[in-house]
Formats: sequence, C-alpha cells, structure tokens
Amino acid sequence: MMADQKKVLRLLKTARGQMDGIVKMVEENRYCMDISQQLMATQAILSRVNREILSAHLRHCVQQAASPEERGEKIDEFVTTLERILK
Repeated sequence: MMADQKKVLRLLKTARGQMDGIVKMVEENRYCMDISQQLMATQAILSRVNREILSAHLRHCVQQAASPEERGEKIDEFVTTLERILK
C-alpha cells in the first residue's frame, strides 16, 4: 500500500473508536438520531480513508505500472471500485 500509512491508521483507529462508542450507545438504548449522527460521522471517516488509498493507487500503482497493459488493468480496477462507491 502506497498511501500514508500513519494517516490511514490514525483515521481507522478513530473510526474504530467511534464504532465502539456507537455499540455502547445502542446497548444503552440512546436516542436514535444521536446514534445515526455518530454513524454518519464514522462513514465520513471511512470515506476519507478510502479516498486516501484510492489516490495513492492512482499516484503510485497506476503511474508506475510496467506496461500499458498493466496500466490498463489497474485503471479498470480503479473504475470498477469507483462504480461500486457511486452506486
């Protein structure tokens, strides 16, 4: 992985902490809208992580592909992933 590992790990650990908090909120039968707000915040962090990883993929893996065919394969992988994200 060519993404900034420290940044990715920091964001993932933050998301994990938020998930732990959400589980506790559900166990405590907290207000639905508060839980939903925390879920959206966690999703936003995970989206940031995914953007970081996909950006690194374009900047490094695709750019440094050994041949035009390999570059094409990596671009196709990226497009497939982007299609899944945009559904």
